[in-house]
Amino acid sequence: MNVGGVSLNLEDVERDELEVDVLVVGAGPAGLATAIQLKRLLTQAGKAEASLLVLEKAEEVGYHVLSGAVMDPKGMQELFPDWREKGCPVESPVTFDCVDYLKRNGTKRRLTGMLVPPPLQNHGNSIVSLYRVVRWLKEQAEALGIDVYPGFAGASVNYDGRRVTGVQTRDAGIDKHGAKKAQFQPGMNVKAKVTVFAEGTRGSLAKGLVAKLGLDAGKNHQLYETGIKEIWRIPEARAKELTGSVIHTLGAPLGTSGYGGGWIYGLSENRLSIGYVVGLDHPDVKLDPHALFTQWKQHAEVAALLAGGELLRYGAKTIPGGGYFAMPKLYGDGFVLVGDSGGFVNMSRLKGIHLGLKSGLLAAEAIAEALAKDDTSERQLASYAARFEASWARDELYRVRNFRQAFQSGFFT
Repeated sequence: MNVGGVSLNLEDVERDELEVDVLVVGAGPAGLATAIQLKRLLTQAGKAEASLLVLEKAEEVGYHVLSGAVMDPKGMQELFPDWREKGCPVESPVTFDCVDYLKRNGTKRRLTGMLVPPPLQNHGNSIVSLYRVVRWLKEQAEALGIDVYPGFAGASVNYDGRRVTGVQTRDAGIDKHGAKKAQFQPGMNVKAKVTVFAEGTRGSLAKGLVAKLGLDAGKNHQLYETGIKEIWRIPEARAKELTGSVIHTLGAPLGTSGYGGGWIYGLSENRLSIGYVVGLDHPDVKLDPHALFTQWKQHAEVAALLAGGELLRYGAKTIPGGGYFAMPKLYGDGFVLVGDSGGFVNMSRLKGIHLGLKSGLLAAEAIAEALAKDDTSERQLASYAARFEASWARDELYRVRNFRQAFQSGFFT
């Protein structure tokens, strides 16, 4: 490449190489759960010296995680049976849930109690700030001696034939034309016996891996949603009434023409987590999820909750909603997929944290066994998929295997 008289051939750049036993790409719930459980298992097996490295593309762990979520404690309970005593941050237990059907005239119809669809009944679950949970998981990982490096984004996957041998991290100090700046720093090659892809939905490395190795062959097409989320601070009196509340909304502004709806979660510290999710398979190619979110906030019932408040944070993420039959092959020579990268989301419940944590636990068991046998081949790592098929995670996802597909033409059609 020659830009402005500056020649840059990235193939000729000299790169440092770091070799570890296991590399985890992504410091979200699934990736950190994998690392934590794997470290425990290796220590129990007398292999505490095995090296684990977690790379996170965000400047700090948690910066790419949006706050405000309802967590089924099942996965956390398995990872840390004493998670409450250890101080895992919880905003509030769920004390009230309902479904509001928002009408275009600014009114609503509310369903409560037994009228709330079973998948959206949340008593026994906890409202959490996922940012704070991930930060806490990072602390637990580092206390075990696991290296967690934020600010290192993966640029490409390294292969030896069809075997994944690690990743190359992104170069720093390149301008928009592709030319070196004075502070150019080449990325490094991280070599690993096993690479865990925990990048979230359609991660930049995982999507290339799936395509290159045909991990989605014979699977249903994955379906995606965009969720837009904001954190608000609202007047104290109203916030106290809403703390612990989980409100899901249907109806306006999307109506019944597509898959989507809103949520309102009452957090601590006078905050609300609000958001709107829209299926990206909507037949209107001009549909704008962000515009729908704005219209939703302007509905009289939602606007009344936000009145006098201030916006603290905002963001958006995609969600893999295709279900059990859209999950890619979860393993191969030298790698596994966990969390959203593997499609571990229950769209009927709008939940994935507990499934992401469970995928990390299952992957850790398979990797520990593979390292003990000094065999990280596809054949050996297939035990991860076998463990998943025998788990409650598979049972949960299989029960709702075609849920999302049923709404590809919208609600009530």
